[in-house]
Amino acid sequence: MTDSLLFRPAADAVYGFPDARRLAALDTPYQRIEVWDTPQLGCLFTLDGRPMTSAGDEFIYHECMTHPAALAHPSPRAALVLGGGDGGAARQLLRHPDIARIVVAELDPDVVRLTGDYLPGVRGGAFDDPRVELVIGDAAAFVASAQERFDLVVFDLTPPDSPAAGLYTGAFYAALKRVMSADALVSLHLGSPFHHPERVRALLAGLRGAFAVVRPLGAYIPLYGSLWLMAIASDVSDPAAVDLATLEARAAARRIEGLRYYDPRLHEMLLKVSLTTRDKLGEFLQL
Repeated sequence: MTDSLLFRPAADAVYGFPDARRLAALDTPYQRIEVWDTPQLGCLFTLDGRPMTSAGDEFIYHECMTHPAALAHPSPRAALVLGGGDGGAARQLLRHPDIARIVVAELDPDVVRLTGDYLPGVRGGAFDDPRVELVIGDAAAFVASAQERFDLVVFDLTPPDSPAAGLYTGAFYAALKRVMSADALVSLHLGSPFHHPERVRALLAGLRGAFAVVRPLGAYIPLYGSLWLMAIASDVSDPAAVDLATLEARAAARRIEGLRYYDPRLHEMLLKVSLTTRDKLGEFLQL
């Protein structure tokens, strides 16, 4: 039986996917997980009714959340993914051969299980790689007890109005710095400038209160039905200051090939924001 899968990113907006078929639904101690098959984007999953990842376009989100920051770093050795139970961020980070350790700190084991069952291509075997450690439990608790440092941190989380709320705070950013190397970079997603301008403003303000460098970037993601803003933050490293020749040299040296969305020539464009978006967010973009 098929139905229309509808999402409401804001009170005055709705979009969706006709002829969707629900494959699985589960209420976990943390959230409701649903898996759907759609003609438009293939298999996808939602958390508490929000779109998370689809087989058809996950590469856009995961490539943008990982490679701009990873190539901005001269030699990343260790990465921490907060959330990321579908394995997509880990799969992309594994393309960088100098990264010897990736920790994926996922709260909900059922996200790992269901995405592995229904969207195995997103993970692509990442959790079987010896460089990847999957830690099930609270990411804040992992950070508080960690005795190592990371060069890259990816916030592959649900939005702030969710069980991940405590990870979008100044207190958590301060705790996170204890496990970040001096030139580490943090990637996170902000939301749609059209549907979530207040959320985006608040996240940018929080990041700028904690990090010296904050660079928004954006890409259109079909599953999210909108231009989607992300950000890279650091106290030292500036992804906008790395020139094309350096990015291309690093990508070649690391033999990063076969990406479907990001390449070094797109890097500068991703970090540009349209006039329309600037009108929505104004001085918060600080461009």
